[in-house]
Amino acid sequence: MRPTTGRCLVLHPLLKLSSIDSSGNGSALRDPEGRLEEATRLAEAIELEIHHAEIVTVNRPKPASLLGGGAVERLEGYIAHHDIEVVVVDAALTPVQQRNLEQAWKAKVIDRTGLILEIFGARARTKEGKLQVELAALSYQRSRLVRSWTHLERQRGGFGFMGGPGERQIEADRRMIDERITSLKRQLKDVRRTRQLHREARQRVPYPVVALVGYTNAGKSTLFNSLSKADVVSEDQLFATLDPTMRSMKLPSGRDAILSDTVGFVSDLPHELVEAFRATLEEVQEADLLLHVRDISHSDTEAQKEDVDQVLNNLGVTEDSDFAKVAPIPLIEVLNKSDLLTSEERDIQTTRTNRNNDQMVLVSALTGDGFEALLKAVDDRLTARRQEVELKLSWEEGALLAWLYERGEVIERHDKADWVELKIKLEPEDIARYEQKKIMH
Repeated sequence: MRPTTGRCLVLHPLLKLSSIDSSGNGSALRDPEGRLEEATRLAEAIELEIHHAEIVTVNRPKPASLLGGGAVERLEGYIAHHDIEVVVVDAALTPVQQRNLEQAWKAKVIDRTGLILEIFGARARTKEGKLQVELAALSYQRSRLVRSWTHLERQRGGFGFMGGPGERQIEADRRMIDERITSLKRQLKDVRRTRQLHREARQRVPYPVVALVGYTNAGKSTLFNSLSKADVVSEDQLFATLDPTMRSMKLPSGRDAILSDTVGFVSDLPHELVEAFRATLEEVQEADLLLHVRDISHSDTEAQKEDVDQVLNNLGVTEDSDFAKVAPIPLIEVLNKSDLLTSEERDIQTTRTNRNNDQMVLVSALTGDGFEALLKAVDDRLTARRQEVELKLSWEEGALLAWLYERGEVIERHDKADWVELKIKLEPEDIARYEQKKIMH
């Protein structure tokens, strides 16, 4: 087992309804115990040794410290008595609040944004992922006391919010940070250009793209592995998958599709990350179908759904989106982890999915239960736009015949002496392409 980075105290500030700011932050409306558990798991994801976790009620947020004076003083004694090295505050702290809490508690304080960035820094594997995380980290650090990341020794990789020897410290000079940000944005622009070339190449191949989206740890990677026979890391931890992965999958109609596993979403996702991961999220915008994978057994499953829907809304890919960036993309809700439900709960969800036909499917990515219905729903949604046409080709048009088999779903075929008669389902765009090819031939 790898050594932990330090003794940690996890705090979830529970804001009273009257103290929720007007920014629309609804985290206080979530289950406090569930939110504390999530914060604890986020801290464990970077191998912090969790000594204690608790909910701290905040009647009125203090501009200087967020928490009330009594809570700060009480925790000061607890932290000193138990040699706590790191305090995770499950909220967004201003630079002033973070500095004041560090001075009061004589310990490293990291807020929710910094914690998520730290996890991403430790998990990024591809060049693109590392670029995106560094851009997010620099954007976050730019407004902070950059020299504050020196408190704690650690023995693993990451992004510097926890400090430690052997790491390259970002200079306090904002000009240098800005230069690096400019360089990263230029490199990510090249990444986007390369991705666009890959998309254009995929568009020349008749494979629709099905993108998995969902809250972190909803079971996307397990489902991805089962459907595509791949071996992507699928662990019971938050953000096990960071870099997008693509594999082919076979549909019941015999048609091939490309399955894309994307990074998991999380409540109060740092805006720095949303912006930095724009290139990755573009994969979602270019998909032909979205599978919203939900952990239906989780106590906060409805709140998690709202978090994911908000991100998709911001990307402009859903029918009720406020941003008309791209055309709406069909979506199927995949209610995952049915194996963790009681028989009564499973019956309720089965009735619910039956009412929603192919828009909602109950599955267990672990056992494979419900896969047949899921694949049929995917097949039906991808072929919904297809039109049935009858075509007649001469035997000399063998290449065009092969193209039709690649692009469409052949319903009937009759071979005659001089020609071939086909009844086939094609996308409207492919019908137009066929007519153009016929003229050119």
